Amino acid sequence: MSPFTCKTNVSLLCGLLAGVALPALATEGGGSTYPNGAENYLSGAMPPPGLYSQFFVGHYEADTLRGNDGRKVPVDLRIRANSIAPRLIWVTEQQVLGASLAFHALVPLVDLKVSINGHSQSKQGLGDVIFGPALGYHLSEKMHAIVALDLLAPTGRYERYDQTNIGRNYWGIEPVLALSYIDPAGWNLDAKIMYDFNLKNDDTDYRSGQELHVDYALGWGLGNGWVVGVGGYVYRQTTDDRQYGERIDDNKGRVFAVGPSVKYTNPNGWFLTAKWEQETQVRNRAEGQAYWMKLTVPF
Repeated sequence: MSPFTCKTNVSLLCGLLAGVALPALATEGGGSTYPNGAENYLSGAMPPPGLYSQFFVGHYEADTLRGNDGRKVPVDLRIRANSIAPRLIWVTEQQVLGASLAFHALVPLVDLKVSINGHSQSKQGLGDVIFGPALGYHLSEKMHAIVALDLLAPTGRYERYDQTNIGRNYWGIEPVLALSYIDPAGWNLDAKIMYDFNLKNDDTDYRSGQELHVDYALGWGLGNGWVVGVGGYVYRQTTDDRQYGERIDDNKGRVFAVGPSVKYTNPNGWFLTAKWEQETQVRNRAEGQAYWMKLTVPF
């Protein structure tokens, strides 16, 4: 986690394709609990002790499904997902292992519509909540790091036989390492590295494979509060899915996404980031584009 991160860490598009019953999809339904690409600049910079609120606003749309060979799967697919996710961050005065101890909770609200071969279904409501502790390190004036352990709770609505779901119906455990290099008048580099251990969906006896993913941002500080550059994410599924005790071969997911990214920091302590990212090099997942905004405000 990062108080300047959605793992929102978020997941803001939590369970994006949780209920799409299609072949050749990586992980169950081709989705993930974490909303890949949601994080941006300052993902590894923990603020001073205090309470902070964040708001993530996301929009995702896709009309292409890619198979294991990268070719388009012949299905008429339309996905549209909107989300807003408030997040509360508490940075304590407590020091643990030379770092600041913090806690966070993110509560995504999702509006999802999926259409497959002309059959549409939509759902709105609470997605899967993410929460956990974190340790923040200030390695130098410009270099910062956060080590965290996020828990992904199956709080979103899920129906086994529905085409569309806004919950994944299983718990997830996600270690996090976030790094930030910050120069108001120079290079800014951020990487939030996550590894997901997915537990079993008891309704389907399906256990999605483990996932490695990195949200990144690279930009140049203009010296006036603005940073301009690029951002996106890299995603790789590292182990096979399993169902009914059997391994499912040749369906591991893969994505690379990139697009423009900006940040504005206000002298009063709040900051806003925004980006657009296009997915490419997709395997066994939907291919689309996303828009993200993140606002962080101290209490």
